[in-house]
Amino acid sequence: MRIVAVIPSRFGSTRFEGKPLALIAGKSMIHRVYDSAKQARYISEVAVATDDQRIYNAVQAFGGKVLMTSVSHRSGTDRVAEAAELLGLGPDEIAINVQGDQPLVHPDCFDAVVEPLLKDPTLGMSTLGYEITDRREYYNPKDCKLVMDQQGYALYFSRAAIPFARDGGDHFPVYKHLGVYAYTRRFLDIFRQLPTGLLEELEKLEQLRALEYGHRIKVILSPHDSPEVDLPEDIPRIEKLIQP
Repeated sequence: MRIVAVIPSRFGSTRFEGKPLALIAGKSMIHRVYDSAKQARYISEVAVATDDQRIYNAVQAFGGKVLMTSVSHRSGTDRVAEAAELLGLGPDEIAINVQGDQPLVHPDCFDAVVEPLLKDPTLGMSTLGYEITDRREYYNPKDCKLVMDQQGYALYFSRAAIPFARDGGDHFPVYKHLGVYAYTRRFLDIFRQLPTGLLEELEKLEQLRALEYGHRIKVILSPHDSPEVDLPEDIPRIEKLIQP
């Protein structure tokens, strides 16, 4: 079975244009994510999926595999769906979607997110969560929070602080979503045909489309955080984490 990591990557961004090519300690963000994916045990190949010639050229320059995809995709998952088609994945083969703005993503994250799909052939989608240790992330809308049922399936994702304690206090475990997903090719073909969901549009969270249309998402809690770069001022913080 082929298990392919796809890194959807756009140059345009309202908050940080050209973000994938920004240097983190002398190496582009997209290159760091690509190298991490290459180290995972289960992954047979890695590809960047982009709609921009500058990113295409940069990936080729460091020897990576890159696919030119449509400029009209609604989300990274839709772009990964096209990449899975271009790569010729079979219905039961797996694509892993990792956001290109996570330069510290750990190779173990790729192996962890794919295991539920290997164990349960009826499952189409899985993702990662991480227990929040810095309570500021719980209240920060840029950090996506998630809640799960007793079997570890996602109930909801939100930029709001969830769950919310009606009677006050915050001394309970809370989790944030890490931008790493795994899907079967079969599920990607279903997902890309679904209309944009109302909750997806409100929260700007593509995974809500799956929940709104009744699809399960298995959540695996990771011991590894994977902080994202949203703005140029995030880069010094990430570089400090890289330093030994």
